[in-house]
Formats: sequence, C-alpha cells, structure tokens
Amino acid sequence: MTGAEAAIGLRDALAAAPRNVTGFVAGGFVRPHGEALPIADPATGQTVAILHESDAHEVDAAVRAARHAFDHGPWPKTGIAARQQVLMAIHDAIMAHADELAALESINTGVPLAQTRGMHIPRAAYNFKFFAEYINHSAGELYQQEEGFLTLVSREPMGVCALIGPWNVPLGLTSMKLAAALAFGNTCVVKPSEMTPLTVARLFQLMGDCGLPEGVVNLVNGRGHVTGAALSGHPGIDMVSFTGGTETGRAIMGALAKGIKGSAMELGGKSANIVFDDADFDRALDGALLGVFANNGQMCLAGSRIFVQRPIAERFMEAFVARMQSIRIGDPLGVGTELGPMINAAQKQRMIDYVGIGEGEGATLLGGGKTVPGMATGYFVQPTAMLSHDNRARLCQEEIFGPFATFQVFDEEDEVVWLANESRFGLAGYVWTEGLGRAHRVAQVLRTGTIWVNTPMVRDLRSAFGGYKESGIGREGGRGCEAMYTEIKTTMIPVTPRPIHKLGGSNA
Repeated sequence: MTGAEAAIGLRDALAAAPRNVTGFVAGGFVRPHGEALPIADPATGQTVAILHESDAHEVDAAVRAARHAFDHGPWPKTGIAARQQVLMAIHDAIMAHADELAALESINTGVPLAQTRGMHIPRAAYNFKFFAEYINHSAGELYQQEEGFLTLVSREPMGVCALIGPWNVPLGLTSMKLAAALAFGNTCVVKPSEMTPLTVARLFQLMGDCGLPEGVVNLVNGRGHVTGAALSGHPGIDMVSFTGGTETGRAIMGALAKGIKGSAMELGGKSANIVFDDADFDRALDGALLGVFANNGQMCLAGSRIFVQRPIAERFMEAFVARMQSIRIGDPLGVGTELGPMINAAQKQRMIDYVGIGEGEGATLLGGGKTVPGMATGYFVQPTAMLSHDNRARLCQEEIFGPFATFQVFDEEDEVVWLANESRFGLAGYVWTEGLGRAHRVAQVLRTGTIWVNTPMVRDLRSAFGGYKESGIGREGGRGCEAMYTEIKTTMIPVTPRPIHKLGGSNA
C-alpha cells in the first residue's frame, strides 16, 4: 500500500465521525444551533465537519452547570482514590482510541500522523495519568514556630475553571488543563479553538463512561470574540487558563480584571536557539531542525531564532538548508510525511509574506519560502530559512508561527546573550555547547521560562513550564498547576490556652 492509499484509508475510516460539532452541557451534547462554521482539512482545503458556535446563552448554561456541580455536587469533596480512578479511566479511554484520535488530529491540524500518534495522543493520555499520581503525593504544610499554635496550610479547589485551548496541539495541550483542573477537584468549561475542535469533542464522548458526575465537565465551541469573550467575561467563572496568542491573552486578562479573577497564560514565543562553536555539530543540527520544523513549525516554543557562532556559521547554515530541503512534505496521513500543511490559507500566506518582509529589511533568503510544486490543493508551503543582520528586524522579533528559521551570526558569549534577551518574549531557549561552565552561565542569564541544553524539546511534567515577559504568566506542571487550580487556606489553632484581651471589660 502506498502512502497516498494509506491516507485515503484513514480518511475513509473516519467517515462515520460526527459531522456536527456542538457544545456539551450538564451531561449531554446540545442540539445543533448557532452560527455554522466550517472545519477544514488543511491538506485538502475541504470541509470535514461543521461547528455550531456557542452563543452567550449557551456559554451561560455551561457555566451555570459547572457552578451547580461545584457548589452542590460531589466532585469537589470526592476523595483522592475516587478521583484517581476517574482520571485513569480517561487515560485508558484515550489510549484505547489512540489510532482514531491521532488520525482525527492529523486531519484537523495537518500535523503528520507520526507526530500525532507518536507524541500528541500518548501525551494527552499521560496528562491524566500524571495528575492521578500527583494528587496522591501532594501535601499541605504545618508550622509550629508561633508558640502555642498549630498553623495549617491546605489547598482547596479553585472553583469553576474556564479552559481555553490552542489550535496547534488541541488535544495534548487542552487535556493538560483539563486533567489538572479535575485532579484538584474543580469543575470546568472547556473551549477548544474553533479551527481544531474535533479531538476535544471526541474526548467528551469518551469521558461519558469514565465516572464524572453531571456538570463537572462542559464544552463550548466558537470564535474568540463570540464564545471566548462570553466565557472569559462570565461572572460565574473563577479563573481562566489560556494557551494562545499574546494579543488574545491580553484581552482575556482585561476582562478578568473587571471581576478580580485569576488567570494562567501561556502565550507567544520567539525562542533563541544558540549554537556555540564547541557544540556537537551533528546533534545541534538535528536539534535545530526539529526545534523549527516539528509540528509543522506551528509551536509557541519553536527555536526559530537560530544564533550560530561565526567559526561554524557558514558550515552550519549550509548543512541546515540542505537537510531542510530534503524534508518530506505531503499528506499528514501519508507514510513518511515529515511536514504537513499550514492550518489555513492565512497562515500559509503569512509564511510567504514574511519572506518579502525579511528581504525588505536586508535579510537573505537561504532556501524555501514558496508554495510547494504539485500541491495546489491544501495549505502547503516550503520550509524556509533566512539570514538576518539586524536583531531588531521584524523577522527576528515577531512570531511567524510556521516552519520558518531566522539565522544570525555572533562572535562572543556576552553578545549572543544580549541578542537572545532582546525580545518581548521569553518562553523557551536552547543552548548547544560542550562547555559545562558555559552551559550554566548562559542558562542562568537567559530571560526565559525553560532552557534546553544540548537537547530539543523535552517535557518533565513535574517541572514548571511557562514564560517570562509577554510569553505569559503562571506555570503548568505539577506544582505549577497545583498553584493555578487551587486556593490556599491558612487555619490557626491554639494548642494551649491564650488570654484574649477584653475590650470594654476589666483587664486588670
């Protein structure tokens, strides 16, 4: 069977999937209503399903269901063992349907099947397993330093959590929020991107048999200015966790400020990937390619600003471009595909436009930057690399969000640290060097939330993940999510009698 035949087979296998995506409120999917939005397969441009947008009324119903489930339902007071059973049941359901979910994710996002099946879907399942294990070891605090008192510090569920997921890794990243919020006893209203709602909607179907009480999880669908605005501005929510663009995050925070509500934001990035001349050349090359082109380059943590030290710069860029031009572009469901299409026509045009922007700023096109010959249907574009001589150029400062690498050449360690930090973003950074001292020095002074040394993207959910500056606030991960989805309560109890001053009485 050829790769094209395999891709056709996978699409045929999903022909029976729901064609109308609706909200899920108080234990059931709502009937189709609201504005109909087409959901496209970016590899073909064809409509594969219809999303029925949740209006303010439906959002209100979802928040009220979550509010009732939190205030009157059993979930916030459910014991750890019972919560663990539910979370593990969701994990098992995802893995039992992993092939189906991976194909659906690839059809909806354009990300190659090898990545959705190999990484994204297993990660979505693992999110539930991780937090099922985490809550069994989470502990409060006890202080005895205040003489005569025991001071107990405990954590309680935050309440109703609005969870707004991104379009680039819809199930993997949205499930991170959902697993953590549920683990700590919250109820939820989930809003996936209107462009990629299919796997999240399927997850809600699968969760129906996992033991969650009615109203604990709810789903709304739609665009940010309609559904997202109604959700983030609703007085019945207690916090918003959002992953997406910085401008949208800024608008959500503005809405939350009116109600003094909490938020956690994982926003944009323009991450520096620093290659020193003493790096393991081949390993750094492999890591740089993966850091820019994995997930079709549509990653907030992409190492898209590549700084190479001058003695190896020419050799490194030549090798990078040669490998880049050998990347297998094709149907995301095809066998061997390494790079799929952009999510939509606008994102494809954005890639092409930035080549012109870069050339207008004096940058040199090293390769790519055009549509893919023979792929007129779909949103395919060649992976692209440019060499820039000005770190303040738009090419080096703005998030392109595609398979687009911008190279700069540097001479000294202090110089590249300055250049890397000269950015309004600070989500991730990459350092390639065989010098142990240099690795520590550079990692300590880079103003970014995560540093990977001599390795591409790896996540340890026990550690914190989030950004500095305009890349966000708050952290995901074990303790980060515990802080995000719980309230801290301090209880002071006297263990020995202490006199209380008698106002208005005799204290003689």
